[in-house]
Parts: sequence; C-alpha cells; structure tokens
Amino acid sequence: MLAVRATAPRALARTARCLASTAAPALARSALAGSARTQSPRLALPALARSFHASPLSLDEIVKVPSMAESITEGTLKQWLKQKGDYVEADEEVATIETDKIDVAVNAPRAGTLTELLANEEDTVTVGQDLFKLEAGGSKPEAKEEPKKDDSPEKDQATSAKEEPKKDESSSSAPKEQPKKEEANPEPKSEYRKPDSATPAPKVPEQAKKQEGKTAPESPPKQGSRNETRVKMSRMRSRIAERLKEAQNTAASLTTFNEIDMSALMAFRSKYKDQVLKDHGVKLGFMSAFVKASSVALRELPAVNASIDGSDLVYHDYADISVAVSTPKGLVTPVLRNAEGFNFVEIEREIAALGKKARDGKLTLEDMNGGTFTISNGGVFGSLMGTPILNTPQAAVLGMHAINQRPWVDSDGKIVVRPIMTVALTYDHRIIDGREAVTFLVLVKKLIEDPALLNLYN
Repeated sequence: MLAVRATAPRALARTARCLASTAAPALARSALAGSARTQSPRLALPALARSFHASPLSLDEIVKVPSMAESITEGTLKQWLKQKGDYVEADEEVATIETDKIDVAVNAPRAGTLTELLANEEDTVTVGQDLFKLEAGGSKPEAKEEPKKDDSPEKDQATSAKEEPKKDESSSSAPKEQPKKEEANPEPKSEYRKPDSATPAPKVPEQAKKQEGKTAPESPPKQGSRNETRVKMSRMRSRIAERLKEAQNTAASLTTFNEIDMSALMAFRSKYKDQVLKDHGVKLGFMSAFVKASSVALRELPAVNASIDGSDLVYHDYADISVAVSTPKGLVTPVLRNAEGFNFVEIEREIAALGKKARDGKLTLEDMNGGTFTISNGGVFGSLMGTPILNTPQAAVLGMHAINQRPWVDSDGKIVVRPIMTVALTYDHRIIDGREAVTFLVLVKKLIEDPALLNLYN
C-alpha cells in the first residue's frame, strides 16, 4: 500500500509530461490559427504559401560576347542597336562589335526584353564577357494606332456646304451695317498726316557729308576656320596601318611597270556586254579579263603565286585572288577562290557579290582569309600611275590604272591614238626575281591585248 502511494505521484508526473508534449504543438497551431483569424485573415494564406513553396527563379539571361575567330579575341563595341527596355525577337541584332577585319553582329538568343546593358559604346570587349541581360518571354508591344482621318469626298462636300452659308451670312450682314455708320457718324480723321511742304528735310550729318566721294575703307580679310576634329581610329583602320607598315618593314618590295593597249578588250566588251547582261544579269567589265589573265600568268610563273612561311617557300597550285574593294571604313580584300576555273561571267558574278557584301558590311572572316595574289583597280578613281603595296604574306600585287587616249605606235609602225592603261606589279624580291616579275607582266599584257589567246590556256 505504501509502495503504491509512493509511486503514484511519479506516474502522474510522467503522464502530465506526455500530455504536455503531445498537446503543445496542437495548442500552438490552434493559437496561431486563432491569432491569424482574429488579427489579419488576408495574410494567413500567403504566409503559409511562402513557407511551403520556394521563391521563383529569375528569368534574366546574361548574353556574352560571342566567339569571332581563332585569331580575334577582342573588339570594340561600336553600336547598340537596341536600348534598355526594348523588346527583341529571336536572332534579332542587338549590337555590333568592330574587329580588326570585319564587324560582328550580336543577336538575341531568344525573344524577350533587354533589362540591362553591361557595356558602353566604344568599350573594348573580349570574347566571353557579359554583354547584356535579357528577360525571356513576353510579347511584342502593339503599336498605337492613330485615329483615322475620314478623307471621303462626301464628308468634304458636307463640311464645305455647312461652312459656305456661314460665310455668306457674315459677308451679307457686313454691308448692311456699314451705310448706317456712315450716315450717323462723320468721316473719321485719318491718323496719317501728310508731310508739310514747308517742313525742312532732316539734315545729313556732317560726318556723312565728309565721307561722300571717298571710297569705303577696306574690310579686314576674313580668316578661315581653324577648328580641329579628333576622331578615334577604328580597329579596321588601325589593323590596315599595322599590316601596311609590316609589309614595308618585312618585304623587299620592288615595282615594275608596263603599258597595255586596251582597244581589243574594249571592242570585245562593247560587242558582248548587252548579251551578257540579258542572259546572265551581270555587267561585263574589265576586271574579269584581268583576273583570268592573272590566273593564267600565276600558273605559268609559280614564284609569283608563292609565299614565305618561316624558312620555307610555299607554292600554291591554285589562284585565290584578292580583289581590293573600297568601303567607307577602309580598303578590304575579299578573296575570289579558285579563280583559275572561272569564266568571265562567273568571275563578274562573284566579284559583284563580294563587292555588295563589302559595301553592306556583311563580309565574313571566311570571305577575307587567305588569298595568294591581289589585284587593285585604282583606275576607277582616276589614278594615272602608282605603286601598290603588298598584301602580306602574298608575294605580289597587280595595280590597274586609268585608261587614257594616247599616241601609240601600232604593229605597222604608224602613230595612232589608242586607249592605254598603265599597269604596275609590286613584288617581294626575296621570292621573285626581276625576270619573273617582268615576264609575268608581259604575259598579262599579251593576253589583255588579244583576249582570244585566253582560249589556248586551260
């Protein structure tokens, strides 16, 4: 009996602790729910939702500077075509990066809104650098429609019909009131006062009288403007300057000249240009003949089509001819590959396509890389004579100049007037000897003066 009495308080204590441990969470939940209901029932559900769901992930995507080529690791951010807050479509151009050779377009990877621009114009950016943030999704904002104006002739007639009676009424009422005023009131005096004949004319200043009869003093000569404009050199122009100076410092440049009678080629062009334009949709010019003649001469004289690579001479059995094209940003030389296998029409078509891409700024690195020989046509700008500079690592460059009417001794020994072009070949004397350079230019002259000879060379 005593044992039971002694253990009873302990059992009761353990039972109380168990009840407290099981009832406490329930009481706490009921108290929380009660307080939430009594204080702010609107905040109870969001609070629970936040406790059971993770926060949404950010939809912003960071777009980086794309890779451009193996040899190009950086460029200049030339222009933002879109601004912060603008909506862009997938693959729409957002920015332009200027490199040493070409302009690279940065496109949006998907449709969305620009939330942040991470670089400024004229900044130097490297491949892989963060460029801008794009919030994916959304839709393009609709353009606001302006209220349409009803320009129908019926409405114009109706409005004009309404306005005409008003004008008639106002015009008819005016003359009715005018006679009454004239009868009631005397004629008002005009504020204008006739000049009195007795009033003397204003005196001429004595200083003006003294200057009469004398010549006016000479005004000081106007000085011209002495303003200066400082513009940062573009990457392309910097690269051109670097390569040209490198060519001067590295190659042993020498230039040889010759004169070509263009009569036969001009007659050939006049005879077939309309037919070529009608059948093929391209203009027949002189460049195709010079490209074809140069490709033949390059095969006959392999040294002119060679280049130096370290301590080796590399001879090319193909003619990848770079054609110099002038653009607003500078001179570029897209490559006409395997020109030896093209005819006149195919050469003109390829040159026209490359020239259009150059003027539109759409040339790619593949269009520019390589080239074993260069042709530059300064004659289109009126150049009489000049020494073209090498496009390293090429060994030679052909310069075409203007066509001028000049006295010429023909094959019969008679002096005649013929259209003459001066051509120049600048060559690297480390690779090409003078004999090979002169022979090359003489062969080009021979083929241009008699285009039919091109059929004898495969």
